[in-house]
Amino acid sequence: MSLAAWLWLLLFQGWFWRTDVRLPASREPDGWPDVCVVVPARDEAAVLPASLPSLLAQDYPGRAEVFLVDDGSTDGTGDLARELARRRGGLPLTVVPPGEPPAGWTGKLWAVRHGMELARARDPEYLLLTDADIAHAPDSLRRLVAAAGTGGFDLVSQMARLRVESLWERLVVPAFVYFFAQLYPFRRISRPGSRTAAAAGGCVLLRADAAARARIPDAVRHAVIDDVAVARAVKRSGGRVWLGLADGVDSVRPYPRLGDLWRMVSRSAYAQLRHSPLLLAGTVAGLALVYLVPPPRGGRGRGGGESAVRAAGGGGVAGDGGDVRPDAAVLPAAAVARPAAAGDRVPLSADDGGLGGAAPPRAWRRLEGPHLRPPGGRRRRGLTGRHLRPGVQFMPQP
Repeated sequence: MSLAAWLWLLLFQGWFWRTDVRLPASREPDGWPDVCVVVPARDEAAVLPASLPSLLAQDYPGRAEVFLVDDGSTDGTGDLARELARRRGGLPLTVVPPGEPPAGWTGKLWAVRHGMELARARDPEYLLLTDADIAHAPDSLRRLVAAAGTGGFDLVSQMARLRVESLWERLVVPAFVYFFAQLYPFRRISRPGSRTAAAAGGCVLLRADAAARARIPDAVRHAVIDDVAVARAVKRSGGRVWLGLADGVDSVRPYPRLGDLWRMVSRSAYAQLRHSPLLLAGTVAGLALVYLVPPPRGGRGRGGGESAVRAAGGGGVAGDGGDVRPDAAVLPAAAVARPAAAGDRVPLSADDGGLGGAAPPRAWRRLEGPHLRPPGGRRRRGLTGRHLRPGVQFMPQP
């Protein structure tokens, strides 16, 4: 049963474990369309200095404007945003309060609605919906718009690289990312005719006419997980959706304690299971079966998992065959449940370029951390990837 579950996940679940789903190739348009950025914010003074200046400093050739909707903050979020704009300059910034949400609306979506209404007065072609704790590289908006235009997408979303610095972040965040990808395999989302739809709310570029056609955000005003609901509404209305892992879009919010992470997971992953204890129990049992029970041992030496590994990708998942132990874990969640032995390399595919030299040209890439050095000075290897914040190590090994 365990081997069958592994084979199903490796071969028939949209290759969710591949971490090379990045913005598709694109070309710059002849004329850059107008874009309005909507940022709902409530009590975000602690993270705003690390995120808002990155939006204001966008290197975008067309006309762009930022609307920050201060949703009843008590920590001076609105005043801080105005001060940052005054000191840093860049794109025009408008800070507005949304007022109290009417019955049937969540606070965040009411703030988003208010910001979108103000933005539509400027008649933009695109709306960028982003969170107050998300920092963007200077070319982020340019790349999103180019990808949407080239691919004919009505919604382009990137899952931000999450902070992985505290012990609990290292243990929980990578498994959470892969759990989301299991529920919504990225490759299926962009496939024509596929019913799978999802987005990552930290970075959603939405074509304005597609938003109007899908009645966004009114059609999803009850949603707890608004990003997935928005993507579904866009797809149901005939729009095309793309979701992948981010380069240059980072979450700056820390989750230092387990309780902080639990609140993040409970309001997202559990909501995707429709708050059903039965579905939750089944999911936990399934994950335990797949990640805690090793495949039956067989073949030569320790080759219990070798047949599954070779079935998934030829001469070894890491791409260099003999460099990988046959029974090494295949997914980050497996590394959480069953740490690899000393000296093991974790055979996962990922685009690790820029973290320790040029990325290997092959599609199968090894997750390593040659750029990471522990306090003792000796190099360790562990799970890292460009979708996780660089400079940290998820699963250190001696």
